[in-house]
Amino acid sequence: MARTAESVNAVIKAYDVRGLVGEQIDADFVRDVGASFARLVREKSVSQVVVGHDMRASSPELSRAFADGVTSQGLDVVHIGLASTDQLYFASGVLDCPGAMFTASHNPAEYNGIKLCRAGAKPVGQDTGLGTIKAELVDGVPQYDGTPGTTSDRDVLVEYATFVRELADLSQISGVKIAVDAGNGMGGHTVPAVFDSLPVTIYPLYFELDGTFPNHEANPLDPKNLVDLQKFVRETGADIGLAFDGDADRCFVVDELGNPVSPSAVTGLVAERELAKEPGASVIFNLITSHSVPELVTRLGGTPVRTRVGHSFIKQQMAETGAVFGGEHSAHYYFRDFWGADSGMLAALHVLAALGATDRPLSELMKSYESYSASGEINSTVDDAAERTSAVLVAFADRTVSVDRLDGVTIDLADGAWFNLRASNTEPLLRLNVEARTSEDVDALTSEILGIVRGQLE
Repeated sequence: MARTAESVNAVIKAYDVRGLVGEQIDADFVRDVGASFARLVREKSVSQVVVGHDMRASSPELSRAFADGVTSQGLDVVHIGLASTDQLYFASGVLDCPGAMFTASHNPAEYNGIKLCRAGAKPVGQDTGLGTIKAELVDGVPQYDGTPGTTSDRDVLVEYATFVRELADLSQISGVKIAVDAGNGMGGHTVPAVFDSLPVTIYPLYFELDGTFPNHEANPLDPKNLVDLQKFVRETGADIGLAFDGDADRCFVVDELGNPVSPSAVTGLVAERELAKEPGASVIFNLITSHSVPELVTRLGGTPVRTRVGHSFIKQQMAETGAVFGGEHSAHYYFRDFWGADSGMLAALHVLAALGATDRPLSELMKSYESYSASGEINSTVDDAAERTSAVLVAFADRTVSVDRLDGVTIDLADGAWFNLRASNTEPLLRLNVEARTSEDVDALTSEILGIVRGQLE
């Protein structure tokens, strides 16, 4: 079925498919996406596609419709059922076949989407397949006149849990107390499988799978969604708090005092551990990760590699450079030993391993990885992101040392501070990140920039 370019462009983003269920995404739409994806990956060595889904009410139906599209093109489908996104990547890696994960990640309940990958969890973005799928959805997906594929079920949860545990040295974590906020998302599915056999105490919060997110949004990047975990850590006396997003591919960390740990600091800690195993290796960081990360990697003898924001871009750089690890400000963490894919669970295990190996509390342990103050990501809804960005560039022209347009605009200032403004790929937002030497400098810069960005809206 042919569709308008406008309707397809609204749903197929830079590195995934995402939209409102019933309005932008329905069974017919994803059936055609499945058929087009099968055509994209159909080769002599590719005979099947693995499909998983999150806990959203629409996910089972949509994943079955997608499977119908795949089998209509002659490929088989392996359903793994309920899964985190990194569990789907694991299945794609172990089975060495393309995969599709039905999730809208941290987006509200009324959304759903698809994260696609080639065999071995290799990324599919605009330039590596999504553009082709988009064109076929507009023109109509050609029919296949061969024998349809078949479907089967396979549970990979135990295999996944065993695999990620073996990638981190957990020999010294006995007795660690861990508070976990699953946000009613897929962390409630994967955390018990991974942790129940470990000598730790888990304090669970919101482990019930519920795609309506009755307690808070499953987006720990927004500080308001960490409040419950921060309180829970203090109440339970936990040594560490972990917060997973809706599809549990991202993990945020809270220290024993209830204070959030910067994902950049987590990136630094994991980078140090991975470089200890492979001195001189490359480490990927996106352009709004703290400058402390490339400085640490360089100091340790590694090679820091800067890239734009987004999982398909990071994964592409991982493949091209052979990097051992990559981290993003948004708490996506990528591991070469995990097919170059991201796993919040594996990053959490590395932090637990480091915590178990020291007598210091987490708050003290992380200080060595935090050289700067940062604003975190601040979103503003604007009518014209390009115009607002231009206004900021003009306002800071006399203080600008350099402007980088790798992703949005990154402005380095004469005093060593920097900030990045970039438009969201999935929502009508302009995102701001600021970093400076002191929190006072960060607050002043943030206030000035937001005054320009939001000025005409107030």
